[in-house]
This record gives sequence, structure tokens and C-alpha cells, in this order.
Amino acid sequence: MPPWIEYFAVAICAITAVLAAEGKHIDLFGVLVLALVTAVGGGTIRDLCLGARPVFWIEQPHHVWTALIAAAVTFVVVRFTHLPSKLLDVADAFGLALFGIAGTEKALAFGAPGIVAILLGIVTGVAGGILRDVLRREIPWVFQAGVNLYATAVFAGALVFILLREHLPPSETHRYIGMGVILVLRLAAMRWKLRLPTYRTRGKNPG
Repeated sequence: MPPWIEYFAVAICAITAVLAAEGKHIDLFGVLVLALVTAVGGGTIRDLCLGARPVFWIEQPHHVWTALIAAAVTFVVVRFTHLPSKLLDVADAFGLALFGIAGTEKALAFGAPGIVAILLGIVTGVAGGILRDVLRREIPWVFQAGVNLYATAVFAGALVFILLREHLPPSETHRYIGMGVILVLRLAAMRWKLRLPTYRTRGKNPG
């Protein structure tokens, strides 16, 4: 996995945390904490599950600096410029795609079976956002019925990535195809309101 992918994903996720803090009256310190949790939370849980020691941001502290700098710059920008409301969704989709495949690939490198690698890819992609939303006292996006193909997009992209690795000659292109599947599915779902069926029970007959 090229290092730039994780650094870019960390920066994107830190930016989403700042954008998600709008209207919550959080000061700069709180925003930086929110950004760090969002940027490294999913990868931390993944590494703990894999037994990777130390976890990635302790081994490479530049991830922490990347998140802090990206968050601080975004914090300043939004004080002077109004950013489109859709920017949070789009930025989050990019972070989802990058971290989803990065997590899947790292799990495979540690010898995890395919289905486990997919699940850890999902954890890497969505867990940081879950922690972000819990800290800002919101229902996490992954659990909201109105959010379109979130974790499902990661599952599909990670599955495509693994199938390509297993059935085609080794190529770095597989990684980017998997990311593309996640990104396209998420953006298409946002555009056309694609979502899975919502849990619903048949009403009881009266009397």
C-alpha cells in the first residue's frame, strides 16, 4: 500500500470531522480531538483486531500531524468561507473508499481470510465516522436509514478487490479499482437515493 493513500485518507477524514462540527459550538481543541478520532479511529480498531503492534499512527506519528494540520486549516477556512453542504458527503465518500481498501489490504497482509479482510475494511472505513458522530451526539451515518449505501459500498468494493487479487495476475490496479467501486457506489447512491430495504415488521392483526 503506497503511504500516500493512508495519509490522504487521514487528511480527508480529518476534514470531514471539522465540517461535521458545524453548528455544534465546538472550540478549536474539540475540533482537533474530533478530527483525530475520525482520522485514526477505524485504523486503530483494525490494528488491534489484527494484533498489529504498534498501531499505525503510533508507529508513524506523521499521520497525527497530517490530521491535525488538515483539521486546523479547514477550521480557519470555514470561518471565512461558506463551504457547500454537500462537501461533507463527498469528502466522506473519498475517505470511505481510501480507508476501506487500505484496511482490507492490510488485513490480507496479516493473513486474514477474505471475509475477515472485508469486515476489517468496513471497520477501517466506517468506525472513525461512527466515533465522530457519537462524540457530536448524532446517530452514526452507518445506522441511519436515510443514508444511502454506506458500509454496503465498502463491502462491494472490498469484495471486488479480493476477487481481482485471487483470479487475476498481481497488479496495483486492483487496489484502485476497488476504491473506484466504493466511491462510485457511494456517490451514485447519494445522487439517486439508492439504499437497502429498511427493517419493517408486518403489523399485527387487530383483535
